[in-house]
Amino acid sequence: MLTREELPECPVATTVQLIGNKWKLLIIRNLVYNEKQRFTDFAKSIPGISKKVLTDNLRSLEEDGIIDREAFAEVPPRVEYSLSSIGKSLKPILDAMLDWGTDYKNNL
Repeated sequence: MLTREELPECPVATTVQLIGNKWKLLIIRNLVYNEKQRFTDFAKSIPGISKKVLTDNLRSLEEDGIIDREAFAEVPPRVEYSLSSIGKSLKPILDAMLDWGTDYKNNL
């Protein structure tokens, strides 16, 4: 997790730094609208993402405190991802993006 001093001064830049790549936004989208997901769920629902990129982005979001990772001691092992409390606060942003994208597509 980045320290306060390592984050950009501008709050918008901070948000972009934390969630601003397309893969992170799609991972967060899945969790906002599906609550919990497994690695394979992400891989199936995010076209074009490689396993390495998915793993790297999940780790980054976890390190930044946006998602939680729960590992179950089972055979085979099972891991579920969900939004942390701070991650859940992103829902209004994703809802606004959904609305804006829908309006944009409808007005083309």
